[in-house]
Amino acid sequence: MPAEAKRQSRATFVIVLLLFFGVAIGLTVYAVIQWNAKAKARNLKNPVPATAEALAAGNQIYQQHCQSCHGANGDGKGEKAPELSTAPGDFTDAKKMNGLKDGELFWEITEGRHPMPEFADKLTVQERWEVVDYIRTFAAKPAASRSAATAQVANSVQP
Repeated sequence: MPAEAKRQSRATFVIVLLLFFGVAIGLTVYAVIQWNAKAKARNLKNPVPATAEALAAGNQIYQQHCQSCHGANGDGKGEKAPELSTAPGDFTDAKKMNGLKDGELFWEITEGRHPMPEFADKLTVQERWEVVDYIRTFAAKPAASRSAATAQVANSVQP
């Protein structure tokens, strides 16, 4: 192999190696920043009390933006769920939901995570907190009464 070809081969190898390490460092920094953001969000306090009005508003938002993937009962079995690369969260899992703080749920709604879109620009801060209040209702009720309770919340705001 001629000397010029060896130099080009080494240069290409060094460039590829530097690119690899650059991407690895970038992904690590991104992961640390995201982890820190979620950890800080854990301490956020929900400023929206879970009143009938807030729950009804959260229900409307949930139906419009969340139900197709997370399901009418919040069990992660919405009509679009089978098409997704990652299963939607199951809000009926009381153990999991009790382990999450409102701030974490708010952060997840705000930031999204593929395939779930971010809602920072789609919903106001108030609306995102109302959705947090509403999705909490799924783990608070036995499965059999969930649909009835959802209907009751929806009917409580109808004129």
